Amino acid sequence: MNSFIDQLNRKIELPFPPKRIITLVPSQTELLHDLGLGDEVVGITNYCIYPNEWLTTKTRVGGTKKVLLEKIKNLHPDLIIGNKEENDQKQIEELMTLYPVWMSDIYTLKDALEMITKIGTLVGKQTEATLLKLKIESEFNQLGNGFKGNNSSPKILPTKIAYFIWRKPFMVAGNNTFINDMLTRCGFNNIFAKNDFTRYPEINAEQLAKANPKIIFLSSEPYPFKEKHIEEFQLICPNSKIIIVDGEMFSWYGSHLIKAPQYFEKLRTQLNTITNN
Repeated sequence: MNSFIDQLNRKIELPFPPKRIITLVPSQTELLHDLGLGDEVVGITNYCIYPNEWLTTKTRVGGTKKVLLEKIKNLHPDLIIGNKEENDQKQIEELMTLYPVWMSDIYTLKDALEMITKIGTLVGKQTEATLLKLKIESEFNQLGNGFKGNNSSPKILPTKIAYFIWRKPFMVAGNNTFINDMLTRCGFNNIFAKNDFTRYPEINAEQLAKANPKIIFLSSEPYPFKEKHIEEFQLICPNSKIIIVDGEMFSWYGSHLIKAPQYFEKLRTQLNTITNN
């Protein structure tokens, strides 16, 4: 048995390397695949859409917030990987009494990179995880250099942005969230990232109108905002530019991060064009 420390500073012991892994977070499921795992992963959630082939070849153990305990028991896992925010606390605590459960706790890119290397060590893929971490760091460093205004990237400052994650009720990404860290790294000013707000505050139409953001991002997840929803927001904020954005790029914190900087660069260029017209 080997000992490991998760991001909640909990010590767990498990046989190494683990051979029967259940993963309860979509972005971490994708990470396990991209680190080179295959048969070792025996269970995933209904929302683990990457890689696509795992949807039909792996046992689905329910949702991220409502796992099916009997399905998990039938898989006899030697490791379960979850996340403090995405999974239900009571269910995770119950699983902890039965199995080794490694938990991530992520608010920033730094946390995500630490998670990648820790999971790499946990599953016997330390070299692959380190290389992935270095690639992601390199991509984000280039994004940062671009924001400073070098010749390869226009410098833009859309000063007031609101990022919506839900409708009925309206909910936005606030302070101390991974989404806000991504927004900040893009050079965006999240107007709801204030200390007097919760991490994902509910707001009403009057509050949104008063905030008067220059740009409104409607995320594709967890609420599936579509073009048809733009008019609703335009009526509240007639002077705002409203854009549907890929929520995976702002909120998936595993190997998906390798794709995010290029997406952010294109988004900043798009906004630069909009704000200058």
